[in-house]
Amino acid sequence: MDFEDIFKQLKDNLFALVSDRVSDFTKEGKKDMKAFLEGSKAKLRTWTQLLADGKLTIDDYEWLVKSQKDLLVMQALYQTGTSKIKLGHLKNAVIRTIVDTVRSVVPII
Repeated sequence: MDFEDIFKQLKDNLFALVSDRVSDFTKEGKKDMKAFLEGSKAKLRTWTQLLADGKLTIDDYEWLVKSQKDLLVMQALYQTGTSKIKLGHLKNAVIRTIVDTVRSVVPII
């Protein structure tokens, strides 16, 4: 398992998701997403390896990823006028995208 490839795919998928969902996705919004990913990278690496090793179920993995939700501070998008409700839905979609991406590339035992 090459986590760097998985991480790159996560970045690509998440930037595409946010670009599709938020028309005013700016450089600042991209910075917010990068900050979240970089802040979560070590944990995602560990959890993804545990998932690949069969030491976590996909449900456990999803629960752990959801625990990072509060770290996903989309301050730049909020400042551009994106509503808190829309940002809440976006955060949920980000979590779902992370889990779905990892599920699609990591062989689960």
